[in-house]
Amino acid sequence: MTTTSRITWDAASARRAERQFLTGPAGPNGSGTPVAAVVGAMMGAHAQVLSAAEVSVGVRTSTLTRADVRAALWDERSLIKTYGPRGTVHLLPARELPLWSAALTAIPTGPSPFPPDVRLSEEQAAQVVAAIGEALGDTCLTLDELTEEIVARTGPWAGDRVMPAFQDMWPRWRQVLHRAGWAGALCFGPNRGRKATYTRPPVAGAAGGGTDGASGTDAALGAFVRRYLGAYGPATPQHFAKWLAAPTGWAGTVFRELAAAGDIEEVDFEGARAWVAAGDTEFPDGPPRGVRLLPYFDAYVIAAQPRERLFPGAAHERALAGGQAGNYPVLLVDGVVAGVWHQRRQGRRTTVTVEPLVRLTARQERELGEQVERVGEVLEARAELAVGEVRVGPHA
Repeated sequence: MTTTSRITWDAASARRAERQFLTGPAGPNGSGTPVAAVVGAMMGAHAQVLSAAEVSVGVRTSTLTRADVRAALWDERSLIKTYGPRGTVHLLPARELPLWSAALTAIPTGPSPFPPDVRLSEEQAAQVVAAIGEALGDTCLTLDELTEEIVARTGPWAGDRVMPAFQDMWPRWRQVLHRAGWAGALCFGPNRGRKATYTRPPVAGAAGGGTDGASGTDAALGAFVRRYLGAYGPATPQHFAKWLAAPTGWAGTVFRELAAAGDIEEVDFEGARAWVAAGDTEFPDGPPRGVRLLPYFDAYVIAAQPRERLFPGAAHERALAGGQAGNYPVLLVDGVVAGVWHQRRQGRRTTVTVEPLVRLTARQERELGEQVERVGEVLEARAELAVGEVRVGPHA
């Protein structure tokens, strides 16, 4: 008779925090862990605003700064900046791109949000992705330059400015920009002045994750799910689908097939059915201890579920924007959100204003001061702590 492991929220939270380097910095004595390894443990660092990704990575170590993250991205090329979960910009380890490509391109394409005369057919979408890969090669192109290359390889339809965006009209092909990133045909290059550029990733990441046929893709997808569960389990198919912005039915099928194959196993997570990677059932006694400052859209805040446990009490109203996590930088106390914060930089100084939603102990106040100092080190600035109301809104 099989006994289902019972996992509490405290135990799950403690293991997630430990594996996310939120209970202690990465590497021996807080040093020596490459930037890419930290990002890999996070399952990607959200980088729509690069400085937020730099803080996400830096606060998980005791020594890394934004300069180290940028060196890994632009000089060493151990990181790439591309489109990841939910079609949003992320930093990913370059060596893991085949795995990410296999998983992300396996997500079923949902219905287009655009009118019929704006949409791309699947055939046209495939043509655009192929054209992007051909155009980029070893060069970096701006969006305008890339548009010219795509139109030359496909047809004028790709460049029609019919896609509404930010009080502007974008060329039709941009509907699948994120899919080109998922397929490994495109990633970001260094900015050219104020303009973003795109190039080919340093590691091949074609759809299928470097494997052959459906069976290879399935194997890569299974490995990806186990990686996710290792970082954020126990989790349900619904949690996995929400993290990826994928269809819930598809995620349920993936989990059922992996469970049937013995690759994942069911556990009782606070009275609900959830899954972990097979054999990965060791959890701390919990709960996690310590104070952390996490920036906008930090991986832990986005992926850890159930969200009502991560954002308890007043945090649910104060730190979520319409139920969406990540819009505010958060104060994490003993593994749960207990406040929000904001930093305003002036030259080499930055003021970090923290609004706690709970009463902090003397120890926690000391740790908060240390965290503020660490944020300053990551940003290569001298940080000052101000405790009080954060008056700016989300994304400020």
